[in-house]
Amino acid sequence: MPTLLRAIQSDITKLPVDAIVNAANSSLLGGGGVDGAIHRAAGPDLVHECRLLGGCKTGEAKVTKAYRLPAQFIIHTVGPVWNGGDKGEPELLASCYRKSIALAEERSAASIAFPSISTGVYGYPIESAAQIAIRSVRDSLRTDSSIQEILFCCFSAEDLRLYERLLNGTAR
Repeated sequence: MPTLLRAIQSDITKLPVDAIVNAANSSLLGGGGVDGAIHRAAGPDLVHECRLLGGCKTGEAKVTKAYRLPAQFIIHTVGPVWNGGDKGEPELLASCYRKSIALAEERSAASIAFPSISTGVYGYPIESAAQIAIRSVRDSLRTDSSIQEILFCCFSAEDLRLYERLLNGTAR
């Protein structure tokens, strides 16, 4: 059965999925936006476990327990800061999605929720980021993937409309 990809507008910390993806910074110790919200909701044990991981490079991903979240685990990935698009940002962003999918499949996850990685304070243009996200996820799924559902968890109604257009193939 093919994996269902859909966009929703929700608080990612409240989603009862197997894995949520955290748009983390390289320290993995919490920050603003999605990262801060996940750390606050998961509780202090998360930062303790993250300290043991020794950080994470841009384009890479690491896994922790989810602690107080309804998810089973958190995949932390570090997206690129937008510098105009000619400093490897598209490849690094695609790598975030690929590595996250691989870690979820290694853990036999059936469902995963992604935020819009790098589009907050890292300044990645939302339309380009959403196109990369959807393409990378589709390209990364194995034919025998354990993942049955992928949610693109959008912050705003405007972002939700963009993801829905792209998922439905009606992007302008």
